[in-house]
Amino acid sequence: MHNKESIPSFDLKRNYARVEGEIKEALDRVLSSTQFILGPEVTAFENEAAGYLEAHRAVSAASGTDALLLALMALDVKPGDEVITTPFSFFATASCISRLGARIVFADVEPGSYNISMDRVREAVTERAKAFIPVHLFGQMCSLEDITEFMASRNIAVVEDCAQAFGAHRTRGGAIARAGVWGDLGCFSFFPTKNLGAFGDAGMVSSASDTLADRVAKLRVHGSSSSYLHDEIGINSRMDAIQAAILRVRLRHVETWTEERRDAARRYNLLFAEHNLYEHVTPPAEAKGNRHTYHQYVIRASRRDELNAFMAERGIATRVYYPLALHLQPCFAYLGYGKGDFPAAEKLTEEVLALPMFPELTMPEQERVVGAMAEFYRS
Repeated sequence: MHNKESIPSFDLKRNYARVEGEIKEALDRVLSSTQFILGPEVTAFENEAAGYLEAHRAVSAASGTDALLLALMALDVKPGDEVITTPFSFFATASCISRLGARIVFADVEPGSYNISMDRVREAVTERAKAFIPVHLFGQMCSLEDITEFMASRNIAVVEDCAQAFGAHRTRGGAIARAGVWGDLGCFSFFPTKNLGAFGDAGMVSSASDTLADRVAKLRVHGSSSSYLHDEIGINSRMDAIQAAILRVRLRHVETWTEERRDAARRYNLLFAEHNLYEHVTPPAEAKGNRHTYHQYVIRASRRDELNAFMAERGIATRVYYPLALHLQPCFAYLGYGKGDFPAAEKLTEEVLALPMFPELTMPEQERVVGAMAEFYRS
């Protein structure tokens, strides 16, 4: 029983098989061009991504982490400034703030959506607040309509962390608006496991402002506006043409793959009901007006660590995102936060578990995942 083929948390091989011909054709095009850094392929991807997002501008970067850093640099975030964000996210969300010498100010999350609480954000605002980084976690947007006017009235920039939410959208004024177009800047990661993933590191910043977009574009090439003329000190964060070509192919399919993820999420929900697991498991809640893209399908589970170990024994990959809230990370001890400061985030770190989720995940695989969970809770 335990010798069945393992079920991965994400399977890029299956996904690659669906677009292998297109990818190889795109790679051949780049190799023949010998234009490997920035250039027409990257510009084409930026334009196509901006078109998909319905964003005014999109500027590519070398990674999602760099996208966040460049966004804050473009806003002139500096020592003495405060940037508000969530303690329940990937490390880069907070580290990019500290790298610029600004102070990280955390605000607690909503237990249902896992996203930052806008009420807690308001309470965290001081006269030193320069920016706010909401994270659209696991593929679901924050309720930004509740906060954007408030932030604008205080001249606090909104930098959306869309690393896990490419293609997610939320209803605004009767129309849909995608993640990355609600704030002053939107930051994306194209890490290979993302819904829109490259075959290496890559990232992007979206903006409605030409001034900010131009600044990001300059900062990513060492602050240079023309060859060997440096107006300011930037970083080296250029997207390479091979990643852009791969992303252009994958962008054409991302809507189909997102709908397949959403189908898989619905199947999980039905299977939990079928196996009477709702007493032990809370599935991710899709907030009203949202289109969740299920970058991760993250449940809350009783006896989480035991369940995680049990699934591993049965060859089923489940993962904990995230086991330690950011305010409790050793490197952020200098901020002075302690255990109990953000109880909702801390509780999530003890309960969350990501189940296998990718477009090619099959119904029999999901039945096996949930069947193993039912076996665990019966034992």
